[in-house]
Amino acid sequence: MSHSRRNSEPLLEALTEYDRVVEVGIGRRTDVAAALADRGVDVTATDVHDRAVPEGVRFVRDDVVDPDPAVYADAEAIYALNLPPELHRPALEAARGAVADFLFTTLGGDQPAVPVERRRIESGTLYVARAMDR
Repeated sequence: MSHSRRNSEPLLEALTEYDRVVEVGIGRRTDVAAALADRGVDVTATDVHDRAVPEGVRFVRDDVVDPDPAVYADAEAIYALNLPPELHRPALEAARGAVADFLFTTLGGDQPAVPVERRRIESGTLYVARAMDR
C-alpha cells in the first residue's frame, strides 16, 4: 500500500458512503478516483483539460466555473482535492444544483470560502458542505 493511498483512507471512507460521485479537476492525481471505482462507486471525473483516467472512471471535460449541469445531475456527492479557494463557491453551486454533498480539501493554509463542517484526515482537513435537503 502506497503512502498516498494510506493518507487517502479517511477520504475514501467518507466518499464510499455515496453510490455516485463526481471529482472536479482530477488533473493527474487519479488514485482516489481509481480506489473509489475499485470499491464499486460510480465515478465521473472532470477537468478543464482532457485527462487520462483509470479504468472504471468516466471522464467529462467540464469547467466548474461554467458547468454543464447534466454532468453533475445524478451525483450524490461532488468532491475535489487541493481545490483553490476561487473554485469553492462554483463547485458548491454545482453540488447544490444536483442536490449533492460537496467534499473537498485545500492546499496548504487555504481556508474554505464556503460554509463547511470540518473533518480531520491524515493529510489535513476534509471540508464537507451538505446538500440542503439531504
